[in-house]
Amino acid sequence: MSFKKTYTPKKGYTPLCKIGECSLKRLEFGIIELDGGEAINFFTEDREYAFIMLEGHCNVAFSDMRWENVGNRQSVFENRRAESFYMPRATKLTIEAIDKIKIAVCGTPITETTEPQLLKEDHVTLKLLGRVPFQRETSFIIDGRSNAKILTIGEAYCAEGNWAGFPPHKHDEDNMPKECVAEEIYYFLFEPKEGFAVQCLYTSDGTTDEAYRVKNDELVEFPYGYHSTVTTPGYKSYFLWLMAGDYQGFNRSSDPDHEWIEKI
Repeated sequence: MSFKKTYTPKKGYTPLCKIGECSLKRLEFGIIELDGGEAINFFTEDREYAFIMLEGHCNVAFSDMRWENVGNRQSVFENRRAESFYMPRATKLTIEAIDKIKIAVCGTPITETTEPQLLKEDHVTLKLLGRVPFQRETSFIIDGRSNAKILTIGEAYCAEGNWAGFPPHKHDEDNMPKECVAEEIYYFLFEPKEGFAVQCLYTSDGTTDEAYRVKNDELVEFPYGYHSTVTTPGYKSYFLWLMAGDYQGFNRSSDPDHEWIEKI
């Protein structure tokens, strides 16, 4: 099984990872793209959803509510504090594009009733993680500070030639508070768009040992295993990361063969 998928841009909503049709059991992902003046209806069914504004601006209408002019960038490289909105289960909404929009749609099944939430850029927390040559700036968009109960979502920006998520880490065992069971997806974009990264995914017993060349508009699913990524020289790298699991947060363990690197 390949854990890598490619998104071919097109109008409307394109589901890319669907529970029961991919390697993941708790996490779904897709992309909405519309031109200005177009609209799309969406129903959340039995899932909580976070809508991350990658490009453009939109209006969002649901129940008797309407949020105007959501979005704050024309490219993910323009502003590192993404605006987003969160929707509970069993919610019908309409998204109206003001200009050309691209939205990451992130969902997970939930039994709890929650409240919708508009998250402006001042909600986003930015952190500089690691050190050169495994340094990246990471944002935290959806977490315990939001109305989401399961999803955890952020964005990572890597300078050329740098690693991210190094030492390789995983979150597939219940060993709290150090590590929780959580699935994850990385969705990649590059500047210039011809760039690429190498995404590693492996297990300690060697049953999975993959290195994917990921290009613009490609993603990798992580149902389990250690993962780490490196960006090619000459290009800026971005990936949206989204997680769903038993605990909401950033509980993970590093590969013991390499965790000594964090201490030097």
